Amino acid sequence: MDDLARLIAERSCERLIVEYARLVDFGNAGGIADLFTEDAVWSGTDLVLDGRAAIREWFVKREGLARRVSRHVFTNVGVDLLSDTEATSVCYMINYRHDRQEGDTRMPTRGDVPKYVGECRDRFRLTPDCWRFTARHVEVAFVRPSRRG
Repeated sequence: MDDLARLIAERSCERLIVEYARLVDFGNAGGIADLFTEDAVWSGTDLVLDGRAAIREWFVKREGLARRVSRHVFTNVGVDLLSDTEATSVCYMINYRHDRQEGDTRMPTRGDVPKYVGECRDRFRLTPDCWRFTARHVEVAFVRPSRRG
């Protein structure tokens, strides 16, 4: 693979990470499934979504939480090409999140320390159409303490 092809492949994978954040943060979380291959797996603490259909189903439910305001910040993205058609990456993830009262649509909303900080470990495959996630694993390193009771 020449240098230009390598840069294009790396940038394509980075764009998937950016698009993931935009979709979940701006009310189209169900669209995240389109960034994954049919056989992809999304996993995190106490949750495994096996296949694009399961990913779509879970994120459509997330999309229904209109009271939730979130901003996912992905940084320190490092994409490593394994071949012309496969890649991996690790990036840091910071999630700012606030659940407003039902019906409250005011912005800006109340801010605080991040809900959690961790990393995403991703795998990608070049499909006939474009690069897509084949796996995303979310690992939480820090979590904001609960303020309940």
